[in-house]
Amino acid sequence: MATEFNPQREKVAQSITFDVLEQSKAAGADACEVGASASLGLEVTARLGQPEKLEMTRDQSISVTAFVGQSRGTASTTDLSADAIRKTLEAAVAIARVTAPDPAATLATAEQIIQDIPDLELDHPWHLTPEAALKLAIEVEAAGLSQDKRLTNSDGGSVSSTRGVSVHGTTEGLLVGQASSVHGMSCVLLAEDGDSRERSYAYTQVRHPEQLRAPEWVGQEAARKTLARLNPRKCETAEVPVLFVPEMASGLLSSVISAISGGSLYRKSSYLLDRIDSRILPEWVNLTERPHLRGAMGSSAYDGDGLPTREQRFVVDGVLRQYVLSLYSANRLGLSSTHNAGGVRNLYLQGEMDFAALVKQMHRGLVVTELMGQGVNLVNGDYSRGASGFWVEDGEIQYPVHEVTVASNMDRMMRDDLLLVGSDLDPHRSIASGSMLFQRMMVAGS
Repeated sequence: MATEFNPQREKVAQSITFDVLEQSKAAGADACEVGASASLGLEVTARLGQPEKLEMTRDQSISVTAFVGQSRGTASTTDLSADAIRKTLEAAVAIARVTAPDPAATLATAEQIIQDIPDLELDHPWHLTPEAALKLAIEVEAAGLSQDKRLTNSDGGSVSSTRGVSVHGTTEGLLVGQASSVHGMSCVLLAEDGDSRERSYAYTQVRHPEQLRAPEWVGQEAARKTLARLNPRKCETAEVPVLFVPEMASGLLSSVISAISGGSLYRKSSYLLDRIDSRILPEWVNLTERPHLRGAMGSSAYDGDGLPTREQRFVVDGVLRQYVLSLYSANRLGLSSTHNAGGVRNLYLQGEMDFAALVKQMHRGLVVTELMGQGVNLVNGDYSRGASGFWVEDGEIQYPVHEVTVASNMDRMMRDDLLLVGSDLDPHRSIASGSMLFQRMMVAGS
């Protein structure tokens, strides 16, 4: 069970990591990097009031990257026996010997790696038995299905709890570990009204179980969202204001971060290439990473290179001040790492107006609650996605719409057309935004 995870596993993983690093020279590696992880999880699903799934997982793995000269090879295994680990190390060395040199692939030096690890309170047990988890899952689903007779079916209510530990070590002197937990509840409901059939969901996910939303809220929110989608209409084709709800707005913000991240930049596949010190967002926008927030989903004391994370500002008054770089991408670009191997952590964009006020502000247009397809071209910024949501007239939601396409250009829409950001962000995401209101996008009904 997830609650029985033994914190001593971190010491075991560190011991295994240390042993592999000690053996790497004899195996033929000039340098070595090791990542080890172990986790224990519980997931329960109930459908129509009956148990449907009870799954307990126990995962463990080790990944070895061996460096031979300027070449590197990686191998991994889930078998942590001494013989399997030895063969994994040998395989990594063998791969490195036949791999082309890559001067940018280097390990963080002893001077660069993290020295002191703060306690960010990322690991919180949930003393939950399978029986209690099943009872909660049934409560979640029942809270939703009881809201309206049009809610005729369900994909189930679910409860999950996972605790784990990850360890990272290198021959440069790095040996760190971090324990964490993730707990959640979710519900997916189906509704029918005549020929209209719709589905939607709600969830809550946190590190500390006491921060979970009530099971009644999860079920009722899933019901509200599902019922609201019934009997959708087509809408006209026009250039109108568009309001993205927080889940969709967070995706837009993530696309901006991808465009200023090293991988897109050194491949020259970003519309924000060479845009340092230019405005990419409205002047009232600041984007600050806060990786040391206690108990937050994105928090971490160190990045994927073992460098200490830090609070830093990527966008100041709408102006791009720095890229998001790992050690590798920084080497490729001839720059310095921003300590962001693995991405940004706890980056939030939040305004002051609530969702209802934003709808009134837009007056007439489209609220986007769901997006389909991979229609973001980071090379030139072109944006075109299938969408569904709600049509707004006179500052009020009138009816659901579907089979819509929304289109613009990321550069223009984020820099010039972003009018307001809502106060309604979900802080339990690593990259999160409140609802985003754009003054114009092309909306195409079909």
